[in-house]
This record gives sequence, C-alpha cells and structure tokens, in this order.
Amino acid sequence: MLQDALAAAGYPERVLVACSGGPDSLALAAVAAYFARRGHVDGHRVAVGAVVVDHQLQPGSADVAAATALTLRELGLSPVQIRAVDVAPTGMGPEAAARDARHDALAAAADDTGAEAILLGHTLDDQAEQVLLGLARGSGTRSLAGMRPARGRLLRPFLALRRADTLAICEAEDLEPWHDPSNADPSFARSRTRVEVLPLLEAKLGPGVAESLARTAAILQLDADYLDDVANDTFVRLSELSGATVSLPEEALRELAPAVRFRVIAKAAAAVGGQQPSYQRLLAAEALLRRQGSAGPVELPGGVSVYRLSLAQLLAEAKSGPDGVPREAARCGKLVFRPQKPPQI
Repeated sequence: MLQDALAAAGYPERVLVACSGGPDSLALAAVAAYFARRGHVDGHRVAVGAVVVDHQLQPGSADVAAATALTLRELGLSPVQIRAVDVAPTGMGPEAAARDARHDALAAAADDTGAEAILLGHTLDDQAEQVLLGLARGSGTRSLAGMRPARGRLLRPFLALRRADTLAICEAEDLEPWHDPSNADPSFARSRTRVEVLPLLEAKLGPGVAESLARTAAILQLDADYLDDVANDTFVRLSELSGATVSLPEEALRELAPAVRFRVIAKAAAAVGGQQPSYQRLLAAEALLRRQGSAGPVELPGGVSVYRLSLAQLLAEAKSGPDGVPREAARCGKLVFRPQKPPQI
C-alpha cells in the first residue's frame, strides 16, 4: 500500500511520517522504515524522516513524544523532529482545532526538511467513522466522501487497512504503541462512534459495515471531484470581480443544476474570504434568486454578506458611471458577495 501511494505521488525523494506513537502511525513508520533501509522505492531513491506533534493537551504528553521519537530513530528514520503546538480555540470544536494545529506543524516540518510528502496513518476504520459522523451531521457529498488517499503533500496509504492490522504489524515488529486515552473518551463524538456506534452497527447488521462505509466514501469522492470541477469552471465563467466584491448573474445561476448552483454560491463566498456555508445558509442565499426587487443581505460564515441587486437597480446605476460615461446596460439582476469588514493589510 505504501509502495503504491508513493508511486502515485511520483516517487518523492524525501518523505516524512507523521507519528503520534499510536498503533496506526507507528505501524506506518515501521513499514516506511523498510523502504528507508533499502533507500529506494521501485528503484527511485527515497529518504524517510518523521515528525511527532505534541499537542500539549494531556499530562505527560512531552514524555510520550520523546519516547515515540526515540522509537522512530531506532527504526532508522532520520531526521526525527518533535513539534510542540498550542491548540487555540477556533469555534469549530477541540478536535478541529487540534487537527489544524497539527497540520500546520506538519507543513512546517516538511518545509524545513524539504519533504515532498507527509504520510498519515489513517485506516479504513477512521474512514468509516468519518462517514458516520458526516451522516450524523447531515453533511453533503464532500463530507461523506471522507478523507482522500492523497491531498497535496498528505498521503494516506493505509486507508484500505483495518485498525486490527496495524496492531498486528506493531506486534510483529515488537513495537509497543501508545494508546491515546482520548480515543475512548465519550465526551468526543468520534470516540463514541469508534467505541460504541460502529461496533453496535456491526453487531446488529453483520460484519463488513466499516468496509461498506469506506467504499461509499470512495464512490462519493469521484462524484464530489466531478461536481467540484464543474462548479470551478462555472464560477470562473460567471463571476465578476470588483475590488473586494464578487457578483454572479442571477439568470445564469437559475439555469444551473442545484448541485452546481449551491457549489458556485459557496465558491463566491470563499472568494471574498468566507468559510464553507452550512446547507441552511446556502438555502438562504439561494432563496434571494426567487425574490422580487432587491433583497438581503444574508450573512454567511466568515464575515460575508450576500444580497441581490434587481435589474431595475442595475439599469439605474448604468445610466452614467462616476465619470459621466454611460455604462453597458445590465441584462439581469445579480447576487453580490462582499466581506462585512475590509480586508486587513
């Protein structure tokens, strides 16, 4: 699996393993160490280092990081870094905040070492849990598509491997993984999904539930990628940029299939600095297209306002520009997206 992942990534010469000391990432480090000792993958040179991120959220976390780094060096990985991070509240929950801090640390470590790829130890079980959590939140296609096997420098070669297999790898390699107590903490939704929900589903529906959920994610990734490509092309074709404001012609928006229309609206919000809107917020913004006259604003996450300018308003504005020169007459109304606050310089 690792060999295939590195081949698909174009055989990066320098690779980092992100290792927490848990069984999944430690098993991945052990497999990566095999290629490090060989010095090549399919005849292509490779050097493998590692990075341990200390989130500093639990007592003794520095000791766990130090012990993990020692194990990684004994496996033959070099260089091995420890990156301590401060997990700042983001309003998206503690798990999301920790993930953001971790990814920032991994990117910095890769930049410092010249690594072209970062290996993450997520397994099929993690993918199944991700899909279940997305279903519970009522998420869309992209969220239900779960984690990608590859995204930028991040590679997840173990997405088809069960968690039990990573434990077996650690046992075979005589490695003692650290078991994060938060993984069994019922205060976290992911922990409840892992310890209670998924085992219950497999007990009641039969074995293979995790594999089915992971297969659903793989199928939806293809669908989500296609829709995103269509939405990207459509947004580039329709959007008009004026300073910090983006506008979209309402007539063309109405003609789009809903799956594409919602994505184009989300991309317009992102283009002026917004965050991914919830489905309810997208519905509110899209509803502006069905109102008469001007309407809005609708507030979107990340400090974005969207409102509709009617054709009558646009025609009145077009009678003369600020320099007295008549503007080109508008042919339809438009949705306008703008940041609520001016961008910081």
